[in-house]
Amino acid sequence: MGGDFAPQEIVAGVADAVRRHRVPVTLVGRAAAIRSCLGTVRDLPGLQIVDAPDVIGMDESPLEAFKSKKHSSLRVAADLVRAGEAHGLVSAGNSGAVMAVGKMVIGAVKGVERPGLAALIPSIDGMAVVLDAGANVDCKAKHLEQFAVMGSCYAQLLLKKEQPRVGLLSIGEEEGKGNALTKEAFDLLKKADLNFIGNVEGRDLFLGKVDVVVTDGFAGNVLLKTAEGAGEMMFHILKREFSGSLKAGMGFLLSKGVFRVLYKKVDYAEYGGAPLLGLRGGCFVCHGRSKAKAMTSAVRIAHQFLEERIPERIQHHMRDGSLLDKFSFDWRS
Repeated sequence: MGGDFAPQEIVAGVADAVRRHRVPVTLVGRAAAIRSCLGTVRDLPGLQIVDAPDVIGMDESPLEAFKSKKHSSLRVAADLVRAGEAHGLVSAGNSGAVMAVGKMVIGAVKGVERPGLAALIPSIDGMAVVLDAGANVDCKAKHLEQFAVMGSCYAQLLLKKEQPRVGLLSIGEEEGKGNALTKEAFDLLKKADLNFIGNVEGRDLFLGKVDVVVTDGFAGNVLLKTAEGAGEMMFHILKREFSGSLKAGMGFLLSKGVFRVLYKKVDYAEYGGAPLLGLRGGCFVCHGRSKAKAMTSAVRIAHQFLEERIPERIQHHMRDGSLLDKFSFDWRS
């Protein structure tokens, strides 16, 4: 029931994921509204509905909503995960509320004080993980250290990096640059069992110089939204320039395949959502503007994430530093 285009686009995207990728999904929300959106595919095998009459608005206080709306779609979905009736939840709703139910209902793994939102951002030679991307606006240095450990583990699994390069987002590369938080976090990360390359600047992320960027949720969310806006601006300018003349239009037709590949790489709908790392179950936060395509991607990736037991692997890694057996998780499928 969350997101700018709920429930119609959410339901359409989920139904597509069930149909195309054979992912079993339980839609949690106002049952009558969900059935209306499903229309003729309401009996789709693998798709169930659980009624939840309350909805948490995008502008509501997460903590107050968590306490007062115990029958909200988010709370009921999290209860299903806690009870073992579902393995994870996906939501395009109030991200603060998703964080609240994730930590308080699903529960954090031992050794993790603050679950972190791990977003993917494209670079010139692949992808990089940004952690935290908006779940924790105010952080302590030890939280950034935990983000670094979880992010490194996630990059090993997701990006197939044996020794992911971990960087601390700051205003300069030199040791000693930054605010009090980054300076204290730098000292902790130097001592951690990680491939820590030191401070990095925002441009280093896009130039492929780092695999995991660690920061607080405030700066991480600004970085993520800025990257999205820059990508949209670039394609808007290209579209305008290519439509300016016949010659430019012919140039576009000749290079259409290249631009299709580029657009696919920067389109957030291809990745769907970002996982909250450090929880005992799966929990994916989707963009509030998510439409059907983004939700289909989010459900598919969440299913892969859970089939590969990544929450358990991170828990094991936090305990003894190993990743267990081999993996085949691939966000590009």
